[in-house]
Amino acid sequence: MFVLEYKVKPKPQQVQAIEEAIRTHQFVRNKVLRYWMDNRGQGKAELFRYNTDLRAEYEFVKDLNSHACQTAVERVLKSITKFFDNCKRNISGKKGYPKFQKHNRSVEYKTSGWKLDPQTKKHINFIDKKNIGRLKLISSRDLYYFQPEQIKRVRIVRRADGYYVQFVIKLDPRDTVKPFPVTQKCIGIDVGLKEFYADSDGHLEPIPQFYRKSERQLNRANRKKSKKYRKGQPQSKNYHKARIRYARKHLKVSRQREEYCKRVAYSVIQSNDLVAYEDLNVQGMIKKRCRDGSQVYVFKIFGFVKHREQGKHGKQGRKSLLFR
Repeated sequence: MFVLEYKVKPKPQQVQAIEEAIRTHQFVRNKVLRYWMDNRGQGKAELFRYNTDLRAEYEFVKDLNSHACQTAVERVLKSITKFFDNCKRNISGKKGYPKFQKHNRSVEYKTSGWKLDPQTKKHINFIDKKNIGRLKLISSRDLYYFQPEQIKRVRIVRRADGYYVQFVIKLDPRDTVKPFPVTQKCIGIDVGLKEFYADSDGHLEPIPQFYRKSERQLNRANRKKSKKYRKGQPQSKNYHKARIRYARKHLKVSRQREEYCKRVAYSVIQSNDLVAYEDLNVQGMIKKRCRDGSQVYVFKIFGFVKHREQGKHGKQGRKSLLFR
């Protein structure tokens, strides 16, 4: 699958409609999860049948597209399946029992409830009864070259800096990415504490420390937010403005880390045909309270390396990843 993300700037009434759709999506998920907790042994069919009963009982649930309600049930099934898989594998620590969602930030549609502009594909119109309406897609990437049947999911995501629309497209990366030239080189990388990673050629990649560089600004924004907080009272508009400013700074650090890992992974895969690295316990490393150590980047860099390698050689190609 291939994901394209577009920035949108909804009007105030559209913002209210989007927030209502997100809250309804969260409501359906939590109600289905409660039904599963109270009726153990219920399977997939029973959960989807209960979703149909919710649409008949609540009018605001019926206003949301039926496929969007089904995606809420699918998220519950995914969390339940993951919990039972962890129990079967007998992992150490908590097994990840499904929890109720408090702060949902997205609503997901399937193949209905939305419609692209047939001429330019620069606008999307959500046609369910939540009345989100027409939104302009802002990005340099063009959807014009993809067929409508290739778009399998559409998500509306809320972040600290606004709203985004994501398109999940059924596409083989080998159809869009030019194959890298064969270099007949191999490399081994090892993640360290002082450096991000060291490879077998002697190259040391330094840790960028984006959080450390922004720590003073983050602390200042957090203090301003805390001064406006009133315990036991409805929070003021100035508090919510300060909260959003603080969240935007964290979002910037997160994006810096992600782009850095993409750049490093692209460089490693482009220069080598075979990459060998240690199969680390990433989750255990992340649990350590490190701020900007290499552990923060381990999961991202290895994930991008796997993705790049699959796009380079394909699933049926030669095995180019080795684990120690």
